Amino acid sequence: MTTTFVQQITALLGGKISHEAIIFIISMIPVLELRGGLLAASPALLNVPILTAIPLCIIGNILPIPFILLLIERILIWMEGLPVLGRVALWLRNKADKNKGQIETYGFWGLVLFVGIPLPGTGAWTGSMVASLLHMSFRKAFAACILGIIMATVIMSIISYGLLGALAA
Repeated sequence: MTTTFVQQITALLGGKISHEAIIFIISMIPVLELRGGLLAASPALLNVPILTAIPLCIIGNILPIPFILLLIERILIWMEGLPVLGRVALWLRNKADKNKGQIETYGFWGLVLFVGIPLPGTGAWTGSMVASLLHMSFRKAFAACILGIIMATVIMSIISYGLLGALAA
């Protein structure tokens, strides 16, 4: 599913903005994040050099984190007061509740693993939301997310440029 969504966004934006801008934007999108950005940048899709792609994807993935950590709880409270958005807020809270066990149990390192291991439903967006709703300190949560993003970068670079790159060659 992620690969298909990345391909659709790449096709939609292709020719309108640069390849670098596409991977930066994809890296900021919830669910896709850095993982999707590196898939888009790979030789199989946009063929952006890895040394160009990695910083763009990391910065794109990091950019939303402070806003999520500082504002998500207030935004969810506001959304809960609105009829249509109340359901979305409830869904987001349930998603965070479902994923908070690992982070509560292992704390900082649980959040690092949650953000860093590229599985569906994990990543910096969800990890930041869970950390915020657990009232983890900003500095601790932000540092854990950065380490998790670095971990995801290594894993996804190997997948995107190693495995997919070999298939595209």
